[in-house]
Amino acid sequence: MSYFSFELDPALAADPVFELHQRGKMEMSATVPLTSRDHLSLAYTPGVARVCEAIADDESLYSDYTWTANTVAVITDGSAVLGLGNIGPKAAMPVMEGKSILFKQFGGVDSIPICLDTQDVEGIIATVKAMAPSFGGINLEDISAPRCFEIERRLDAELDIPVFHDDQHGTAVVTLAALRNAAKLLGRRFADLRVVISGAGAAGVAITQTLIAAGVEGANVIVCDSRGIIHAERGDLTTIKAELAATTNLSGRTGGITEALIGADVLIGVSGGAIDESAIAGMAPGGIIFALANPTPEVPPALAHKYAAVVATGRSDFPNQINNVLAFPGIFRGALDVRASTITERMKVAAAEAIADVVSDDLRPEAIVPSPLDPRVAPAVAEAVAAAAIADGVARRGAPVAPETRTTAVS
Repeated sequence: MSYFSFELDPALAADPVFELHQRGKMEMSATVPLTSRDHLSLAYTPGVARVCEAIADDESLYSDYTWTANTVAVITDGSAVLGLGNIGPKAAMPVMEGKSILFKQFGGVDSIPICLDTQDVEGIIATVKAMAPSFGGINLEDISAPRCFEIERRLDAELDIPVFHDDQHGTAVVTLAALRNAAKLLGRRFADLRVVISGAGAAGVAITQTLIAAGVEGANVIVCDSRGIIHAERGDLTTIKAELAATTNLSGRTGGITEALIGADVLIGVSGGAIDESAIAGMAPGGIIFALANPTPEVPPALAHKYAAVVATGRSDFPNQINNVLAFPGIFRGALDVRASTITERMKVAAAEAIADVVSDDLRPEAIVPSPLDPRVAPAVAEAVAAAAIADGVARRGAPVAPETRTTAVS
């Protein structure tokens, strides 16, 4: 039911994108009936007071009798929205709404988009901590580096619910899944891959950490930023980049992307900057190129195919789309199902393996990851993440029993 109406600008009204976004893309709805006095007395006063008193006496009941067991906050400060940059909280809202409906569609997770009108690290941390009791998890979104690293790290340490910066870890999980399958398809040993990552922002840092956690030798990984190869002798490194220098490029290679790619098996682009053909030509033959910048990949797919056996992008109009929607709905579904207190590296790697396994029996150069619309993905990821949370000791309840495997006691 609409309680207001307005006239759209004729130019916008003719655009189907604006028509779809009119009045937003989501709404609230009740999960209980409210059609009688009895309903009102149960859902609100006086019945609700009994639930409040029970929770006040035993806070462990909180998740059982509120929406928090299935609700995530999608939070941004509007500082790094898509490829649009620092466009602010109001302009970021359509993206956060979109993220929320993806949570619901693919993971059955309810979520609320929240756009904060501050880009101060301390202000963001304080605000999220203050609102955290309303949610079962926090999905940080489109917050620029390097602030995003501190914000996530501190919130994860100070809250007892999962905190997940999707631009970092969602991208890393899907990239790991794709790389596992590409290596399998090409008969390469995953641990021996020589990997170059172009970009040392949120996604580049997380991809590096996740690949090493999954078994790639750090010595064989080279990370490049806008000034070239990250190595221990550079005097301009941030704290995060200094940590990368300590765990990667142990041979001390220097120079730019051209020098980095000499003999490389894998290029993962998350920088947005174009990479010349002359640099790509220095890679080992029959390799792997993931050019993930949107909307313009660092290496055009037609060019990438000249030098690589497997090519992926971040776009839906090319094969092998590295899309975060393959990861975050299932990751939060699994974490919420076992009421995990955090999301561990094992949980991220388990998510990647689950994504990879969905298409493992039908691997092709143009199909190393599932379609974002594949209904098998989120349940598989959720199950793997829940099991990993239990194994890591961060779950506060057992994994739920799937409906088809539940048994009913017979008296």
